[in-house]
Amino acid sequence: MIFRGGHARRLTLALALLLAGPAQAVEPDEVLDDPALEARAIDLSREIRCLVCRNESIDESNADLAKDLRLLVRERLTEGDTDEQVMDYLVERYGEFVLLRPTFSAGNAALWLGGPALLLIGMAVSVLYIRRARPEAAANAAPLSAEEQARLDALLRDD
Repeated sequence: MIFRGGHARRLTLALALLLAGPAQAVEPDEVLDDPALEARAIDLSREIRCLVCRNESIDESNADLAKDLRLLVRERLTEGDTDEQVMDYLVERYGEFVLLRPTFSAGNAALWLGGPALLLIGMAVSVLYIRRARPEAAANAAPLSAEEQARLDALLRDD
């Protein structure tokens, strides 16, 4: 089958995009000799946020600090640290911001639930205000005279 015009280029571009996987910034000189340790390092690197980039793991980032963090993770693993010890070390040193998925704590819960809670409180205050305002408006309204009531009844019958 012969493709005419830009069809071949579009097909080639589509295939290239489909086959392209996520880019990893790990350089060959960073890779550990032990495949098991390297696999652990990669798994940890995917959970650690690059402190320079926004929402990018150190595994994906080309920033110098990300490289330093990748080397630090590998260094800690070769010294015999467990995955939890490596993560605890990084959190202690850089704060919880370094985690792409922060742990659940009271402070985080307040941040996550504070916005929706304020929205619900605002809605409740609005509903209470509207409910209280309605009886006052109805109480202040003068009753219809007999002539106005007759005209209203005539209009309603016409519909």
